[in-house]
Order: sequence, then structure tokens, then C-alpha cells
Amino acid sequence: MDKKLRVAVHKFSSCDGCQLAFLNAGEKLVELFELADVVHFAEAGIVDPDAPADLAFIEGSISTHEEQERIRRIRENTRFLVPIGACATSGCLQALRNQADAARWFADVYSDPSKIDHLDTATPIAANVPVDMELWGCPVNTRQVMATVSSLLLGAPPRDENEKICMECKRKNIVCVMVAQGQHCMGPVTRTGCGVLCPGIGRDCYGCYGPAENINGDSWGRWFEQKGMPAERIARRFRYINSEAEAFREAGKRWREKS
Repeated sequence: MDKKLRVAVHKFSSCDGCQLAFLNAGEKLVELFELADVVHFAEAGIVDPDAPADLAFIEGSISTHEEQERIRRIRENTRFLVPIGACATSGCLQALRNQADAARWFADVYSDPSKIDHLDTATPIAANVPVDMELWGCPVNTRQVMATVSSLLLGAPPRDENEKICMECKRKNIVCVMVAQGQHCMGPVTRTGCGVLCPGIGRDCYGCYGPAENINGDSWGRWFEQKGMPAERIARRFRYINSEAEAFREAGKRWREKS
């Protein structure tokens, strides 16, 4: 391409963990700076939040009025907008307040909650502006981010990885912790991408990469139920890290009603 790709990385309500997918890239980050113009990335010392970009990675959920306005400005200045990580794709832990009395929570923490700028709910980026692709995970990893940048540099659409964790376990010859140990694994409803870190060390997946393609939350919840898990715990299993991902949210809601 004649002109360098202009890349921006923006932060909203989050822990900064997904931005580390860039900073941990080492030599690949250096290559990115050679192939693209990074126009905004505060954690790397490049600050110009209103700079137009061809590609903007967005970390974090929308939790305040200021963030709501800022994401709209970024969308207007960006050609290809990609939320990264559970906060940006599903609200993550901030969105747990959507299931409770958020006003009471703020009152318990702050002596004068009226001074705190907050929305009644914390929402993923796609609930506020149109997005072009989403990279799921808590956190995302360097491979995901660099593969997206590489695809766009080559003029190819990035690949959406949404198959189930179980498929990757099979490819890596990892013994199923659900079958062999009876663990309450979320692998059959969770998308791949993490490298099967938890099943790889003999523990159950807890869904940090969000819902996979074509899941059946009711059916999988019934399997948990048959293994002795109470309905309230099943609901929490779905409405945890990716609490506002639609498939997990609806499954969790139905199991909470049963409790």
C-alpha cells in the first residue's frame, strides 16, 4: 500500500491488560511501528486522541457519560473500529453492576455519589457505536492483535475465531477435564483463542473468551444441573467475565429465573 496504515489504541473503563498485548509483542511491536503510523497509544507515549485513524483498537467498556461521547467521536474519525478484550466486547466485570442496584453500590463506596460521572449500566462498545470486528478474550493476546493488523496491511479481511475450546483441546490431545474429572467446564460454549490454558493444566474453562458459535446455553446448563450445580451458580457461570455477551446473558438470565 502507498500510504501507511494509521493505527490508534484507545482506552475506556478497563484494567489496561489488553493494551499489554501490544507492549508484550517485543520485536513484532517494532515491526508494527515500521509498517504503520501509530497515531494514538497513550500507554506507549503517543497521545493524540482525536487523530483520524484507519484502524482503531478499543479497550474497555462504556461506563461514563464522557466515555459515551468520546467513543462517538472516535467512530467518526475511524475507518475500521475493533473492540478488544472482554470489557470492550461484553462489558466484563464492570457490567456485573447491571445485575444489581448500581446507585446503591456507588452510595456505599462514595460519600457523595453525585460527584461521580457514571452511567446506570456498563456496556460493550457495540452497544454504543457500530463496530467492524471484535477480538474476544480476557485479555486478548498478541497473536490476535498482530494477525488483525497483518490482514489489513495485506488488504484481507481479518479472520474471526469463534469455534469452541473443545476443538482446540482435541487438536492438542488434551484430556477432557469434563469427561475425565467431572469438572464444570465451559469449553463447549466458549470460543477458542486462549491456547486452552486452563484445560491444558487440568482445570475447567470458565469462559473468559466469550461465547462460541452456535451455543446452546440451556442445554449446557442442564448438564451442569445434572452434575449437582444449583441454578444460581449456573447463572453466575454464564454471567461472569462476559456477562453482557448476548448468548451468555440470556442463558444466565433464564437460569437465574429458575433459581
